[in-house]
Amino acid sequence: MTSSTTAPQAAPKDPWDLPDVSGLVVGVLGGTGDQGRGLAYRLAKAGQKVIIGSRAADRAQAAAAELGLGVEGADNAECARRSDVVIVAVPWDGHAQTLESLRGELAGKIVVDCVNPLGFDKKGAYALKPEEGSAAEQAAALLPDSRVTAAFHHLSAVLLQDASIDEIDTDVMVLGEVRADVEIVQALAGRIPGMRGVFAGRLRNAHQVESLVANLISVNRRYKAHAGLRVTDV
Repeated sequence: MTSSTTAPQAAPKDPWDLPDVSGLVVGVLGGTGDQGRGLAYRLAKAGQKVIIGSRAADRAQAAAAELGLGVEGADNAECARRSDVVIVAVPWDGHAQTLESLRGELAGKIVVDCVNPLGFDKKGAYALKPEEGSAAEQAAALLPDSRVTAAFHHLSAVLLQDASIDEIDTDVMVLGEVRADVEIVQALAGRIPGMRGVFAGRLRNAHQVESLVANLISVNRRYKAHAGLRVTDV
């Protein structure tokens, strides 16, 4: 007669047990625009090393000097090369071209796409649907050697840049294919006071997250607000 023992199962990982990202260098492509500049400011204020990228290095350097906080400026290629995590905050109409031109520099990097494909007419903002399904999926298709995630879509550029505001009361929905990469982005979001990074699915679900910005724009116009999102019961 033989006996066997069953190895005890490991306890499930706490979803809020996130990595220490304080030593990572964060690059912001489109860092001279309102959204990119605001994210750069908040992350740098939280102690993150930040590099602003722009097509023109002098514009990036001027924006970095205005922000202070140790932020540096560089052209997009140098920003991508020197960063561990790269946030894409460029206008939608330049999204594909920018990423195609940086495929080599972004290889192996965590790329965080926060671009919202939107159109505007006399009725207001409305969502566009890229051929790939979303801006994030377009990024993944254009950057096969990068670790593409999606996050930071629903943040008010006005609040991000307002130095009189210490905390921004909002959750950041983070999407991606690899749990470890998503958790790094969640942890980065959590570095900003008032914010939480919340896992919101894989990249195939990015379209509805991106398109929700059109609804928030309508909310903001009606109520003269800078609305964000909170996910309840998590």
